[in-house]
Order: sequence, then structure tokens, then C-alpha cells
Amino acid sequence: GRQNITTFCLSLLIRLLKEGVDPNHRHRLGWTALMVAAMNRQHSVLKTLLENGADPNAGDHFNNVYDTSREKGIHSLEGGREEGYSQYSHLFCISSWVLRSAVLVSREDEFSSRLSSRAGFRGCTALHYATLADDPHTVRMLLEAGANPLQTNALGHTARAYAKEGEVGTVLQEWEGKFQEVQARREAEERRRFPLEKRLKEHIIGQEGAINTVASAIRRKENGWYDEEHPLVFLFLGSSGIGKPLSSFTPDGFIRMDMSEFQEKHEVAKFIGSPPGYVGHEEGGQLTKLLRACPNAVVLFDEVDKAHPDVLTIMLQLFDEGRLTDGKGKTIECKDAIFIMTSNVASDEIAQHALQLRQEAEEVSRRKLADNLEDVQKSHDIKISRQFKESVIRPILKAHFRRDEFLGRINEIVYFLPFCHSELLQLVSKELTFWAKKAKQRHDITLQWDRPVLDLLAGGYNMHYGARSIKHEVERRVVNQLAAAYEQELLPKGCTLRLSVKSEGQEERSTPSLRLEVVGEDSSSRTLDIRPPLSPEH
Repeated sequence: GRQNITTFCLSLLIRLLKEGVDPNHRHRLGWTALMVAAMNRQHSVLKTLLENGADPNAGDHFNNVYDTSREKGIHSLEGGREEGYSQYSHLFCISSWVLRSAVLVSREDEFSSRLSSRAGFRGCTALHYATLADDPHTVRMLLEAGANPLQTNALGHTARAYAKEGEVGTVLQEWEGKFQEVQARREAEERRRFPLEKRLKEHIIGQEGAINTVASAIRRKENGWYDEEHPLVFLFLGSSGIGKPLSSFTPDGFIRMDMSEFQEKHEVAKFIGSPPGYVGHEEGGQLTKLLRACPNAVVLFDEVDKAHPDVLTIMLQLFDEGRLTDGKGKTIECKDAIFIMTSNVASDEIAQHALQLRQEAEEVSRRKLADNLEDVQKSHDIKISRQFKESVIRPILKAHFRRDEFLGRINEIVYFLPFCHSELLQLVSKELTFWAKKAKQRHDITLQWDRPVLDLLAGGYNMHYGARSIKHEVERRVVNQLAAAYEQELLPKGCTLRLSVKSEGQEERSTPSLRLEVVGEDSSSRTLDIRPPLSPEH
């Protein structure tokens, strides 16, 4: 009878998969069919699921009987059984060798009575369950299908942590070494094909010098050419809204700390955790919790100039020794992390110096009768002079942070410069493209514009607010009009809307403004007559 049941279950599974059943569909309590098959040593079912796209690295959403019942609002697992007959209920029943119409089997029925009801299983993969079942054949099948032997569950354990002495542990150890080698080769090839500079430029407009500096330092780290005793530390300087948080697009995990939340002395406890006997001791610190989970993360300390001096003292230890002791006395090693601080200190001086350099470059180009002035306006052609850094910036930083050892631990100070005109045009185009996609998705409206529109909106740039000033200008002059026209039912569904520039007043003293036109199928256009909103007294 057992063999007949197996054959019947397998044939039914194949039929269900052909009908479009998702092999990665989850039971409402969190597990997948592949996990059930791995725990119950169902080799034929496991093979069929893997061949049909089941993910061997999917993690279980189930924790334990008690936590899951509380999360789902179920008083007992028996109460958690789902009534109803469906394709998915078949899928889970097949994987556990038992077909029960109208009922999805419970956790204990599907898996094994050997699994503790109190143990935590959140994040466990099929490989974890195959290891718990001590089944070398299933372990090999999963590894050959791409299972990651280094993947950890919510407790931070790899599959090998659950292996008994014998073949399963040996196989996992062997594949861990193989996987690391393959992963290193794959990452190296990916870095060659898509250099970090290229990836950063997809998100950041301009700032060539800053991108090259950061990418070069990270490249040293990725390829093993760095001091393993100290983490990489950057200080990003420049005005607001010019791309300083580009660190969020760098590899590995990303942690962002808003340092304006740590302006008071007592808020040091939020940073590393309260000492024993104080309120919040068990919760731990915001930074230490995140670093413990990902010790090789990219950590952004945003607006570091606002932090209390005691917080800077803790950061100095972090930068100098590459480790941090939390409020519980536990030490976190994070020498492989990358720390990036941003600050608006000296932003006005940097902006004025950059503008002066750009004007000098334009003047030189004019004297040389350059064919295209924009070629000499790009940010990477403008470099902050060493004399300016030492005579102007260094004293400002020293006066603010008040300690040479803190500044001395910074590997690179990266300068972000104001945007030139060609970069402003890119920013405006990016914003308009964003709203054009929204118009198409939400209202089936096609939005078009030409170069004069870009020039007009670029005029709203404010050096002190950076790209945010362009964003606000587009919203104020374009999106506000679109919303008013839509409210007044002036935009037919599926229409094409063109933005253009018109001049008001006399020719020599004309003030350019935006005009919205509905374009017909015959290319004719009709200017929208958008009524101004009523004043409050009306």
C-alpha cells in the first residue's frame, strides 16, 4: 500500500504542477511543500518540485507552535487547520504522504513528531530540515539544485549546526567550501561586468569625483587590498540634497542612523544600549543590534555633526579598533564594515569654491573658443584644491569636532559639489519621467515635453537645497497644474499631454511660463484653460 500511495501522490503532484500550481506556495502557517518533502525523505516528490522551480533557499515563516498561534490569532494548532478543498491542500498532503480531503494537515502531521514544538524554526530552509532528518540523499539533491549551505535561519544557524556526526555533516562541510569558491568567482565576474562606478551612476547624477573615490576604496576592500584591522571610514561633505547618501547603493547590508536623534548626552544609551539595572537594558542599542546581525554592513551616520560629543567618542572606538561594546558588555567585531558619515559642515564654503572653479574653467574655455561649453562644465573636471582643503575645510572640521584623532581616523573626505547646468537638465528629466510614469499608470495619460521645458524648470535650482529644489520646482509648476486640470475634468482618459514654454508680456521683458496642451490624433493641440482655485472668502 505504501508504494501505491507514493505513485498516486506523485502522479497527482505532476498533474497539479502542470495545471499551474505554484511550487513555492506557502501553507498559511509559513512552510512550503519542499520543506515537507525534505523532512519526510520524499525523494521523488522532492525531485519533481525542484525540477518545477521550487526554491531550495526559501526560509520557513513558521517559528514554533506557541508563537505562530499567537501571531495568527489561533488558540491551538487544531483550530488552525483550514477547511476547504483546493489544489494547494493537495500539494501539502502529497509531500507528507497523506491525502486528506477538505483539511490541510497540521505542522506535526506534515513534519515529524521528532521536532520539538517549542523549538524555533523561522528561517529554516529545506536543507535545514533534510539535515534534521539526517538524510544524506536529500541533502545532496538540495545542494546540487542550488541550496546555499551557508544560509542561516533566524537563530543564526546554518544547516551544518544541526548535523549529527557522520555523512551529512561531512557533505555539508565539503559543499560550504565549494559554495564559497563559486560565490567568490561569481561576485568577481559580476564586479568586472558591472563596476561599482557604473552601478552608482545609475542612481546618482553628477558627483563623478565622489563616486570614483568611494568606488575605488570599496574595490580595494572587495578584492582583499585593505587593512583588515580597521574598517573603512568616509566623511561626505556638501550641501543638502546632492547625493551624499549614495552609500545606500553600495554592496552588502545597509544600516542608516539619523544622528539628529542623538543630540543629548543621555541618548548615548539608545546608541549602544542601557547598562545593567537601567530601563531598556534588555532591548539593546539601535546600532549594536543591527551590527550584531550584519557585522560587514555599510553604515551611514547621517548628519553626524548633530551628534553629542559622547556619541562621537563611541564612534572613535568603532573606527579605530573596529569593534564596539554594547550596554550588556558584549563586544561586536565589525572590522569588515564600511562607515560613512555625512555632514553639512562647511557646505557653503565648498559650494562657493566649486562655483568659482567652474567659472574659471568656463572663462578659460571661452578664451580657447571651445565648441561646446557644456564639455567643461561637468563636475569631474572641477577638483577641490589641496590648499583649499587644508586652509579652509580642515580648520572648520577641527573647530566643530574638536579632536584630531577623530578626523585622523577618516580614510577619505569626499566632497560633493553643486550641480552644473547639464546635470540640472538630467535631474529635471528624471523627475518628469517619474511623473510621466505615474500619469500613465494611474490615469492612462501620456506626458511629453521638449528641451525648453527642462531649461525653464532647471532655473528653480537652489544651491543650498540641491536636487530637492528641482523636485519641488517640478511639483509646484507641473504636478500642481496636472492635478488641477484632472480635478476640473480637462484631461480625457487616454489623452496625450504636452508641456511647452510660453512667454508672457512684451518680447524684451517676457516671463516664460509652462503651458499644458492636449494633443489630438491629427497632431493638433489645444491649450488647457485651467481655472485658478477659489479664494477662501468665495
